[in-house]
Amino acid sequence: MSDVHCPARIVVARHGEPEYERPEMGVAGGSLTAHGREEARALGERLRSERVAGVVSSELSRAVQTAEITGAVLGLPVRVREGLQEFAVGDYLGRTYDPVFFHRVLGGWLAGDLDQGVPGGETGRQVVDRVMRVLDEVADEFRGETLLVVTHGGVILSLFGLIDPGSPYAPRHEDDVPHTATYLFERDADGWRSTG
Repeated sequence: MSDVHCPARIVVARHGEPEYERPEMGVAGGSLTAHGREEARALGERLRSERVAGVVSSELSRAVQTAEITGAVLGLPVRVREGLQEFAVGDYLGRTYDPVFFHRVLGGWLAGDLDQGVPGGETGRQVVDRVMRVLDEVADEFRGETLLVVTHGGVILSLFGLIDPGSPYAPRHEDDVPHTATYLFERDADGWRSTG
């Protein structure tokens, strides 16, 4: 059967609610709160009817913990992959979050302007380049099946900016990616599209 008839369905989910060791922006992965762990369990319950065949996660601890809890509900092991991590904050490392700056950049990504970036960090284009390498690989592996990928809010915004800017399935704005929210993408011979 051709790729057209066997699309890979990728459920992309943001990790559960984390708590961080420090208020400043850093590279630490954060750990799930008790509420975040419950969100991850609920994600697994929501996905039971989807017949998920595999779970892949960003290597940051908040994503791994989410994937492991969700995977346990689904009876699936988790594979951790480099390339799915949140965008690099560059010059903002060790500084407090600047909502004005990051709303502009992330809102631009969501709208399809992937050339915007964080000084000393990554542009949206750099984020989607590394993320799509992983998604293309797992889509080939899980052709005709459904896969859960646990990642991060900025990654999700950049994916919509690349695959389907203005999609009715996309977050409404850069702050509209709740913890454990899911977004459905498919890939077949015609390429990627958002479907839910």
